[in-house]
Amino acid sequence: MMAHLLQGTCRYFSTYTGVKLPIKLSQELEEGAIENRNTFFRGYFDSEGRMTGFQKIVYGEVEMQHSYEFDENGLLKQAEIINADGEATLMHFE
Repeated sequence: MMAHLLQGTCRYFSTYTGVKLPIKLSQELEEGAIENRNTFFRGYFDSEGRMTGFQKIVYGEVEMQHSYEFDENGLLKQAEIINADGEATLMHFE
């Protein structure tokens, strides 16, 4: 899969909660804890603490990626989802 570079501070997580966008990553991991994990999530956060995107990593490869854009009020404006086949879906929110 061809993943785009995501911007922001990278943090690691073991899972996520919810089905609504933006996805909420949970169970944060220390960077050293990912070395022996087959699956984990890399979340990217802006200076205001909003997650601008994440990557699901499976056996060292990016299996899925979300990237998010927010409006001036902090509401989700746009989401791009790239699946395991590299197919992108762009969603706009009002």
